[in-house]
Amino acid sequence: MRLTVLGGGGFRVPLVYRALLDDSGDPSGRCTELVLHDTDAGRLDAIRAVLARQAEEHAERRGGPAPVVRTTTDLDDALRGADFVFSAIRVGGLEGRTRDERIPLNEGVLGQETVGAGGVLYGLRTLPVAVRIAERVAAVAPDAWIINFTNPAGMVTEAMTRVFRERGLGDRVIGICDSPVGLCRRAARALGADPDRADYDYVGLNHLGWLRRVVVGGRDRLPELLADSARLESFEEGRLFGADWLRPLGAIPNEYLHYYYFNREAVASLSRASATRGEFLRDQQARFYEELRTGEPKEAYESWDRTRLEREETYMAESRESSGGWQRDSCDLDGGGYDRVALALMRAISRNERTTLILNVANRNAVPGLDAEAVVEVPCLVDAGGARPLATGAVAPDQLGLMLSLKAVERSAIEAAASGSRDAALRALALHPLVDSVRVAGRILDAAGGF
Repeated sequence: MRLTVLGGGGFRVPLVYRALLDDSGDPSGRCTELVLHDTDAGRLDAIRAVLARQAEEHAERRGGPAPVVRTTTDLDDALRGADFVFSAIRVGGLEGRTRDERIPLNEGVLGQETVGAGGVLYGLRTLPVAVRIAERVAAVAPDAWIINFTNPAGMVTEAMTRVFRERGLGDRVIGICDSPVGLCRRAARALGADPDRADYDYVGLNHLGWLRRVVVGGRDRLPELLADSARLESFEEGRLFGADWLRPLGAIPNEYLHYYYFNREAVASLSRASATRGEFLRDQQARFYEELRTGEPKEAYESWDRTRLEREETYMAESRESSGGWQRDSCDLDGGGYDRVALALMRAISRNERTTLILNVANRNAVPGLDAEAVVEVPCLVDAGGARPLATGAVAPDQLGLMLSLKAVERSAIEAAASGSRDAALRALALHPLVDSVRVAGRILDAAGGF
């Protein structure tokens, strides 16, 4: 099986390779070739050195055969013969992200990579490239499955899905995210349950979802968790939102909803910080890639792992600071999550190993109140035929209201990216619940280069 990673010079690619090395399933469905594509040859060389060290350590542990790694800067070359295409691109790099964050903050509204005005700006820049990628996959590797991790994942997955559907290729674009699975597993552990033996009722859009039930042994134990403040605040989301809010809410939100429920505190914390998250990562990764360029190849993995740990320790630091200040648990610093979801998805499709995963897919009729084409983030049944969303039942009015508002924002951004319409781009920004003025939206759009 051949897996192509777009954005193959990206920092988190070694996590994907680690998951592939640890895959002990049926050899007939195992990844045998990993193709890394990036527009930056230097970054490809750096990440390839990290993967080479990972393969050496894997061999020393007498593991199974490691996937052959090949790199290329030619997109069509990377796509030919691919069974799966993992899209993890960052259009504009971290410099673009810093602008997405700083421009809204200068207007006193949230500046964040995927949420609020920053997420809209990132989407407007990314969507045209993502659509072109989907068009090339459809032309060069029409039987391949696209696994999308490119943010903003919901709107990007929906735009890429349209390309495949228009060409009669079906629903072969599936979005993934590590936030829902992390939330579900932490909630189960807080209940003293095995996360792999629990079932989860989760509904929403990407970075806008709620855990509504945790079923263990046929019984929903979420009410038990919500009633126990000590257990509830023993894990990240419980500390982030607080038991006093989660109990009346009656669900546990995805961590990104902190920017909605505690927007004033989040904006204040971000404004006080000496650097945005994008600025921190830009400087950190510049040091890392320079270290790999000038250092010893045998130390590549060690350098990467040190940088990864620092990255995980500082994840969502401004939200933790605004909710009382606390350190992440050691079990949440492994850096895995989306890589394991991607591997489980590929295994289910390639080996017909039926499983249930929380994914971003077209709604069909799973979530009442949203149309069939809307990409939602819900539990899906996955097998050789792909991912089919499971019915969620009625959605609480407050949850559905936010979902509908954000879906209107996503679709306005998709329209703007496809047509170049300033009106659509302005609508995408101004309709966002976290942008409090049409004039502010207009100034943000102009500062970002306009349309």
